[in-house]
Amino acid sequence: MGIYLNPGINMFQKAINSKIYIDKTGLLAYTNTLIDTNNNFICISRPRRFGKSMTAQMLAAYYGTEDCGHLFQECRIAKDASFEAHRNKYNVILLNMQDFLSTSYHMAAMKALIEKSILWDLLEAYPGLRYFDTQNLVRTLQDIYAQTKKAFVFIIDEWDCVFREHKNQKGSQKQYLDFLRTLLKDKPYVALAYLTGILPIKKYGTHSALNMFDEYSMTNPRQLAEYTGFTEQEVQALCHQYHRDFAETKRWYDGYRLTGTDGKSFQIYSPRSVVTAMLSGIFDTYWNQTETFEALRDYIVLNYDGLKDTIIGLLAGDHIQIETGSFTNDMSTFENADDVLTLLVHLGYLGYDFIQKEAFIPNYEITLEFINAVRSAGWDEVIQAVKTSRQACYGD
Repeated sequence: MGIYLNPGINMFQKAINSKIYIDKTGLLAYTNTLIDTNNNFICISRPRRFGKSMTAQMLAAYYGTEDCGHLFQECRIAKDASFEAHRNKYNVILLNMQDFLSTSYHMAAMKALIEKSILWDLLEAYPGLRYFDTQNLVRTLQDIYAQTKKAFVFIIDEWDCVFREHKNQKGSQKQYLDFLRTLLKDKPYVALAYLTGILPIKKYGTHSALNMFDEYSMTNPRQLAEYTGFTEQEVQALCHQYHRDFAETKRWYDGYRLTGTDGKSFQIYSPRSVVTAMLSGIFDTYWNQTETFEALRDYIVLNYDGLKDTIIGLLAGDHIQIETGSFTNDMSTFENADDVLTLLVHLGYLGYDFIQKEAFIPNYEITLEFINAVRSAGWDEVIQAVKTSRQACYGD
């Protein structure tokens, strides 16, 4: 095992050992259908604290080389016919791009650090093979696959950190996308590539450097809707276990109405908030532990196309039709109010009804975040509308 190559089962073991663990291993049954197919590139985007890193660790534990059978024996995936066929059959490369970005001053340094780090693990794991160029990551991966026939599963967490932290550095963003494209696209050593982050894949006009990826997002999660957060049935079970008021839990943390396959709808709850409320017994806004209201304020004060009036309507409980197709999947390129609202959907500040194409504030917790943002933005004329909406929607 290495740091990035086959990092083992320890991190997923910690998740299972936690006081609250919700079994989402059914997702593995779906990813197993994609292995070594033309659909083996997927990008899963969801807000902060919706379990992205835990899911990445689950995939790494299942597909990597350390025996994980005992971890999954009581999980849903163990009952699936594909469980043994793919368990511990691949080399896994697990990368958290935030770690590399945080220690790099520019994109060239980040790219070099990623390549050197993976090569370090690869050459230690496979010292006896013939290599054409041990400083060339792609060629080394090709050499290992050609001589061992053991394919790789790439799991990339925080894949979009470059677009979130270097919002206006378009050149660096394009270099980053091109790096990922060179590493992954049309490479026989890739059995599965799994990207996860907050944002879907960045678009440049009609072209995307990563156009081989199928995307599952907060606007269209498709087959993965039930794995995006906690379902209503899961939250009901937690409320029963911890003797919490389900109606109050629903008021505070429900509202992400996601549409799966065949139009099946799922009521999705914010996982981090639900877990904290269950363990503490206190219903409060835990969103600001992952995002600050200043982040929300910075987007709504842009006031594209009379966005202020739209926010008033949302606070009053309105559902607003939006067009999500023009959003370029970054945090700085906005042409209209719909682009800003679409970003807020991906950030989790708004829910989205795929069938009706409507955005809305999902729950009381997020309403309080909007109230803080509006107050901070100095929208004094909105405050009265906020008070009215709180009374109408929540009775306080």
